[in-house]
Amino acid sequence: MPLPSADRALLITLALTGCGGAAPPMPPAIPPPAETARERIAASTRHGEWVRIPAGGADTVRAWVVYPERSTRAPVVVVIHEIFGLTTWVRGVADQLAADGFIAVAPDLLTGKRMAMPPDSLWSAEGGLDSAVAMISALDYPEVLRRIEAAGLYGSRLPAAEERWGVLGFCWGGSMVLATAAHAGSLAAAVSFYGGVTPDEVDLSAVRAPTLALLAEDDARVNLTMGYADSSYRAAGTTFEQVTFPGAGHGFLRAQGGHAGGNLTASREAWPRTLAWLRRHLGR
Repeated sequence: MPLPSADRALLITLALTGCGGAAPPMPPAIPPPAETARERIAASTRHGEWVRIPAGGADTVRAWVVYPERSTRAPVVVVIHEIFGLTTWVRGVADQLAADGFIAVAPDLLTGKRMAMPPDSLWSAEGGLDSAVAMISALDYPEVLRRIEAAGLYGSRLPAAEERWGVLGFCWGGSMVLATAAHAGSLAAAVSFYGGVTPDEVDLSAVRAPTLALLAEDDARVNLTMGYADSSYRAAGTTFEQVTFPGAGHGFLRAQGGHAGGNLTASREAWPRTLAWLRRHLGR
């Protein structure tokens, strides 16, 4: 016999409220996975725009800038893309940073290295991902670091910005975070998602910016480089913290559906840590 409508409504209410009269807490908002980034950006109420940033001499770098909706000046975070380039997913990360109160500047570090293409074109073209990986692997580190610092200084000089800026990156971009922390004297905070460097790639002896490294348990290739990073930061007297998420794999923030739920769990834990670190060193 079907339940009366009033009883069905009561059961639904109890299910939604955990039987205690108060709705269960919602998990904190995190960046979208790759599959839904386009929809997230399309639905965003925040202002985003493409800009050209002077990067020394005749060089300029194209960047996506997203502004938070707030009445006070905001700290700046430069978002360094993966080895796949400035994809829509990276722009989705920038939008979430803006939702969390930061001005996000996401430079396209392949600017000038290929014909002008719309976002994600390398993903949609046959062989595009291989092309992106090949082009980014061949980039000159000094040029990359100069462009990243130019993006940070550009952001910190915007009328709506605080002067302090930080950097956040993923995979190859996470490696560039560590390199930037040892290069950019004005950098105030750094967060590296599953990025590592070796002594023959980057000299970390002059590292300055306090850095948070967020790692996946199933990512030995990166994790085995953390000894070099840790010893370099210790020698320099600079703050360095590592967090390794069990059951997660490389690229967990983008591929949140992977590793039987481990990637999503890691993402939900890693993003609040990211925000806490940035706010601690950059302000709110």
